[in-house]
Amino acid sequence: MTDLPVNDGVIELHPDSPLRRAALEVEQHVAEAGWDQAPRLFALVRTAELVARQPALADQVGDGADGSFTPIEQEGVPAEDFEDALTRLTWPDEVHGCAAVIERFMLPPDAEGDPATHPDRQEVRLVAAVLRSGGSHSAVRRRGDGADSDLLEGPDLVPGLVALLDQTLAAEA
Repeated sequence: MTDLPVNDGVIELHPDSPLRRAALEVEQHVAEAGWDQAPRLFALVRTAELVARQPALADQVGDGADGSFTPIEQEGVPAEDFEDALTRLTWPDEVHGCAAVIERFMLPPDAEGDPATHPDRQEVRLVAAVLRSGGSHSAVRRRGDGADSDLLEGPDLVPGLVALLDQTLAAEA
């Protein structure tokens, strides 16, 4: 078995990139508020473009010379039927990508019954980030007893959520 590189509790499965950093920033931001949260949605804008429009933000977000993206949380996203709401969402051209965070229950492959009450369920936080120009990064964290588990990350960990977010960027605004 190959050992995976671990950096500050994060198992690294994907090389560093501005999209990866944005996805991990979103996960960390949401994690600070704990568990049992409603789904959350973020627009990803190029930091350099944001600072060009609002120079006062440079102290908070940097200058964007590294190609970074700044996540901007979207208000008013319905928690009920979040995935269905994503199918009707479009973004303006100024939005270069988006990220979503949802919590779900997962069951072992052979388990049957209601995931919310099954004794073998695992609660997870799923993060997906995509760019209009292509590319995705995702992260999964399992809720643990006392301390949360390591963060698993890579481009294809939550393909369904990635596909939904891709559709929001492909739609005509």
